[in-house]
Amino acid sequence: MGIFAFQNEESSNVAPAKLYKALTKYYDEIIPKVIEPIQSVEIVEGNGGPGTIKKITAVHDGHTSFVLHKVDAIDEANLAYDYSIIGGAGLDETLEKITFESKILAGPDGGSIGKINIKFHTKGDVLSETVRDQAKFKGIGLFKAVEGYVLAHPDY
Repeated sequence: MGIFAFQNEESSNVAPAKLYKALTKYYDEIIPKVIEPIQSVEIVEGNGGPGTIKKITAVHDGHTSFVLHKVDAIDEANLAYDYSIIGGAGLDETLEKITFESKILAGPDGGSIGKINIKFHTKGDVLSETVRDQAKFKGIGLFKAVEGYVLAHPDY
């Protein structure tokens, strides 16, 4: 088993507290609205706090798949949210899980900076560049889609 760690940072024009709320508290209702393949987000275990497991179902090219999203930690005071993708048909077969440690910081002009540490826990000792790049692309896409929703719906 190997662990491969990466960091990423994205800027946003949305204020930190508002972006954090959209990415955490309202995630389940916003994501199916802004990412077309995602059909649903449902809690399968827990109450929304740490330890909660969510099933995220998506349809790609007529095929339905899902991933299991586990909430690892929530720190509203510091705008931090940690979670893992722990299973499901949407998790690449070479991976045991992917963990994400995210934090929203104050950015320039009232905006935000989203910082994320990603750890790929592989079943073997190799991480495919394709798997890494696809996860990064999806993560950036999710962040930008939620940002776009908040900018388009300032009173949400």
